[in-house]
Amino acid sequence: MSAVTQDIQTRGEALVAAARAGDSKTARRHTDFFVLGHHVDEGIPYWEQAVAAGDAFSHYTLARYRKIRGARPAAEALYRAVADRHSGCAYGLGVLLKENGDPEAAEWFRRGWENGRNLDCKIELGKLLVAEGRLDEAPKFLMSDIELGDIAVFRWVKLFESIREDFDRVAADLDAAEAAGDGDAAASALHPLFDLEKHFRDYPGLTVEAAGYYRRASALSASARVDHAVFLTETADDTVWPEARALLVHAHEDGYEGAAYVLGVLHEQRGDLADAEHWYGLAAAAGHPAAQWNLGILCRRQRRYEEAERWFRQVGEDDEDVVAQLERIAAAREAGGVAPGKDLRRLPGLRERAEAGDVHASYAYGKILRDWAGAAERHLVRWIEPAALAGDPEAAYDLAELYHSLRRPALPDQWYRKAAEAGHHDACNEMGWLSEYHRDYQEAERWYVRAADDGSSLNAMLAGKLKAQRGAYTEAEPFLRRAWEEGGDAAHRTEAAGYYGLVLHRLGRLTEAVEPLRAAVARWDDDVRARYSPDDLTVPARTADPEKELAEVEAALASLP
Repeated sequence: MSAVTQDIQTRGEALVAAARAGDSKTARRHTDFFVLGHHVDEGIPYWEQAVAAGDAFSHYTLARYRKIRGARPAAEALYRAVADRHSGCAYGLGVLLKENGDPEAAEWFRRGWENGRNLDCKIELGKLLVAEGRLDEAPKFLMSDIELGDIAVFRWVKLFESIREDFDRVAADLDAAEAAGDGDAAASALHPLFDLEKHFRDYPGLTVEAAGYYRRASALSASARVDHAVFLTETADDTVWPEARALLVHAHEDGYEGAAYVLGVLHEQRGDLADAEHWYGLAAAAGHPAAQWNLGILCRRQRRYEEAERWFRQVGEDDEDVVAQLERIAAAREAGGVAPGKDLRRLPGLRERAEAGDVHASYAYGKILRDWAGAAERHLVRWIEPAALAGDPEAAYDLAELYHSLRRPALPDQWYRKAAEAGHHDACNEMGWLSEYHRDYQEAERWYVRAADDGSSLNAMLAGKLKAQRGAYTEAEPFLRRAWEEGGDAAHRTEAAGYYGLVLHRLGRLTEAVEPLRAAVARWDDDVRARYSPDDLTVPARTADPEKELAEVEAALASLP
């Protein structure tokens, strides 16, 4: 038995013994050995025994790794078992439920704060108040019952107070605009809301007050109606589309030239290309350059090349981007046909089949809309999801990408995992990154190994690096050799060179180690260190030092007879 294996067994048995004796402090110390030493696989069976003995911190630790590894129901059960007496588990349960969209999350954040003064729980409660639209209550709650060291709350207090200040400024400026009957002032009064858009998704309750301000400005200004319509489409579900469209049509009828262009953009984002072309056409005829450009793109993608050229030339024949588009059209004419996945003329037929229940047609329709028709992510889920639910790994991966862009908690990881488990290599890479982010390096290594089956030098480097960091030099060597030999001029080749040289050194292949180590030393600061945060102390502690490795290799070679 190796010394490391013996140490793991000794620590694990001591952890279980402490849990059974009710010695939570000692049990936690031994848990830290497994967590900080990155021996998660080895720790799990001991944590399971400690959980059976009732140790709360073992519940917390095992729940975290169950969640990271995709067993969310098991994680929830572990958190629930002791959440009443362990504030960390109350917080973990609250986060998991919040990610699921379950309102019960608030109750567990409340218990974690009231029973254990868990500051993270208090902050989450403050954020939930704002999400419900109770903006004025949140700072007061966060500032209540604070103690020395509770500095983390101030960031959130400052944010919520600044939002209140922006809202109050908008309200005051609108009061003045309404008193003067000044439409331009009413439209200008909305500008602070534009900077708040990044918060509306996290705190949907804010949109109720914001919508009131947009509505007031819309009564005085056609341009404000356009802003109001865009706000509605960005912050609400599809049920608001008739209202948003009516606002835009009203603004257009009142003579606001930009309204037709925005109608074109929003129709294009929805995949309604005929309507988009109609509104772009009205704006383009009035001399709107962006509408002319978009019409050119739309016609080019539909292989209506003469119309596309006409619209691009109206933008300006000396424009570099126009010249590039005209060259693309010339090349497309010469090439002839277009790949099915790029052919917008297929869209009507695909949509008809999709609406009849054909999941493959639905996926193909969504892919063309996303890749070639300018559709927005929020309008694509309904087309991509059926194929993902039917088990298509490509669709599952694309759905994960959509949810990631839409910032939907938990859903991206859920679909990346489904795609990865079905063998999708990019999804395996995502799962490797997620595991590595949570310091579950053993799980990350397994995912990167699966990702490396795609033959890419990047995934080979990632798998080989984690194996090298684990000390599995023989296992790491073929992965790193591939990354070194096939990486070309990619930045990750430098990192591969450093670890390949390290592995060759450890395997006693000193002469072979020199070349990759020298290559790594020459570019390490630019290609490797610059990519990692200096504030993350775990990364530098695990990162290779090719300069040190090279010095040791050269010294060893020089000492040979």
